[in-house]
Amino acid sequence: MRIRFMVLAMVAVSASAAGPLNFSNTTLLRPHGNSEPEISISSNGTMAMVGLQWLFDPSSFGTNLWTGPFGMTPQVQGVIDASLQQPGKSVFGAGDADVNIGSTGTLHATTLVFLFNAAFNRVQIGVSAIACPGVTSAGFSIAGCKKQIIDTAGTDRPWTTSDGTHVYISYHDSGNSSLIRLQRSDDDGLTWRKVGDPVVGQGSTTGNSTFNNEQGNVAADPLTHNVYDIYAAGQAGIQKGTSAAFNNIIVSRSTDMGVSWTANVVYTAPLFTSLNNLFPSLAVDSTTGELYATWSDGRLVYFSSSSDQGSHWSPAATINVSPANTAVFPWISAHGGIVDVVFYATDTTNTSAAVWNVYLVQSLNDGASFTQSKVSNTSNHTGVICTQGSACAAGTRNLLDLFQVAINPSNGLAAVIYTDDMLTVDSTGNRLPQVVLAIQQ
Repeated sequence: MRIRFMVLAMVAVSASAAGPLNFSNTTLLRPHGNSEPEISISSNGTMAMVGLQWLFDPSSFGTNLWTGPFGMTPQVQGVIDASLQQPGKSVFGAGDADVNIGSTGTLHATTLVFLFNAAFNRVQIGVSAIACPGVTSAGFSIAGCKKQIIDTAGTDRPWTTSDGTHVYISYHDSGNSSLIRLQRSDDDGLTWRKVGDPVVGQGSTTGNSTFNNEQGNVAADPLTHNVYDIYAAGQAGIQKGTSAAFNNIIVSRSTDMGVSWTANVVYTAPLFTSLNNLFPSLAVDSTTGELYATWSDGRLVYFSSSSDQGSHWSPAATINVSPANTAVFPWISAHGGIVDVVFYATDTTNTSAAVWNVYLVQSLNDGASFTQSKVSNTSNHTGVICTQGSACAAGTRNLLDLFQVAINPSNGLAAVIYTDDMLTVDSTGNRLPQVVLAIQQ
């Protein structure tokens, strides 16, 4: 493994070439719209997808869930976080969401929820943990899911992953420190307990990350049983709490199921270079243990890999090519030696007039070279795509903050779940985003 890494580190990743991949696109229309979709595919090809609808119709809050066999139109199962009510509070879901189908056949989901008091003048922000056993391509009932709120201390952007019956949820402590919290379940998502923090106690490597990071996803490796967390962080003593232009990509590794962590820097850009456009993304190839990371500086998409469990990383290489000249929202998936990275991209740097499409770059040789293919059959957005969260101007954040790709372990084909705001409008004529599922043919 180390020898393999040394060879990769000495050879520059070649730029993407024009790719031959073709995709079918199926729109998953919802009456209230939907955005920020995420996807997981089980070992038998069962797909699970979640998407948010709360930003587009204040009368309808919730996280939609779809399931179905790979290659078929998935069926909507309803709002997965609709029954997380508590005495004396009104609970609304769909602040954020993530989904994972574990090797046990259990669907794990986590959503960001808002807990309002009876007078609706105070709100807590919490993280939910949802476990749905027995998910198959034939469908299931969300009535059988166990749903609970595991933290209400000002949380943000939860992610989930699993390794057998060990399930993990990571999230930001947005109320106090922007530290990254991690909880673990050892019974397939039924009960939870807090474990270690990927940031705290690692000296100068992560000393710049308190109040100063943008967390990507958490990923568990079923081969080594390691857990990894990727995040962008700023510069200690200069940016801390003052600038969100985070110029470091860091991956923390835990070898004891999240109790303790070791951090390694993947890439450092010049000070005040923003590498959080929007989330850095990490993938583990469960067949080889290889790690792959991707991120965007707002124009270029970068790629790096590690063959020694994240201790060292290959030199970062850019992988988007014309006509994908400006690219944001990268996401990465890996399985069986295949590496897929998706992003929204346009052919211009003048994003106020940009026409955006969805692209996938694919490597079949451990990231040494990539080919780039267009996924969307029509443009999915026109104008600015804002990466500043709630600070975004109206109409520039319809695609919210991310979309995803997953690889079907049974055949190596990709499924891309993305947002398109060019399909429908609301009752006042504003663009109403909808989710589209693209399947590699």
